[in-house]
Amino acid sequence: MTKLSVNINKIATLRNARGGETPSVTEAAIKIQEFGAHGITIHPRPDERHITRKDVYDLKPLVTTEYNIEGNPHREFIDMVLNVKPEQVTLVPDADDAITSNAGWDCEKNMDFLKSVISEFKNAGIRTSIFLDPNPEMVKFAAETGADRIELYTEAYAKNYTVNKEEAIKPYYETAVKAAEFGLGINAGHDLSLENLKYFADNIPNLLEVSIGHALVSEALYMGMENTVQSYLKRLAKW
Repeated sequence: MTKLSVNINKIATLRNARGGETPSVTEAAIKIQEFGAHGITIHPRPDERHITRKDVYDLKPLVTTEYNIEGNPHREFIDMVLNVKPEQVTLVPDADDAITSNAGWDCEKNMDFLKSVISEFKNAGIRTSIFLDPNPEMVKFAAETGADRIELYTEAYAKNYTVNKEEAIKPYYETAVKAAEFGLGINAGHDLSLENLKYFADNIPNLLEVSIGHALVSEALYMGMENTVQSYLKRLAKW
């Protein structure tokens, strides 16, 4: 079964809009794991507009499933991740002022940088994943960086799913097949939802993990968090 990691950035966004500790990021992580999620994902940014450095450290002892920290690997981010030692770090090339992640790595252009950063994380025993557009030609360069996994950037799939889902998923399938040839694990994330997740999970071979935040937290406003997490797990179940 593909694992579900829940990105709780939006919980922090809601908390920060009012100040104080409500809703609690740490309590949300505990409950989401109790409801069956296989991991917790956070994406701290330099301006701390949602997840803060304090959150990163506060969550560490509370995540008993899998802790995945995403971010642009500036030196401060690298040092924080090395200190916290999550199970996985996902490298994302987003600008500091980006509203959300909006592109995968050009691994060929950034090869030396990625090799250097990834070696630091792997020497510390942290599994590494790099955010990648659905482009089979980029996979060989991703493998050369030394990464353990790629995370397929699924915004294009989500946008085109209702137009032509077969065409929407085609480059992702091709990229996943190529990744398997190079021994790379496959994660996926961005704009996956209850509407489009099952088709994606059923048609991407060797899909190990999906990271879902915005849609899941939004749907939980209407359905409740426990029911929403369980609904996502059912979409991922193979039967």
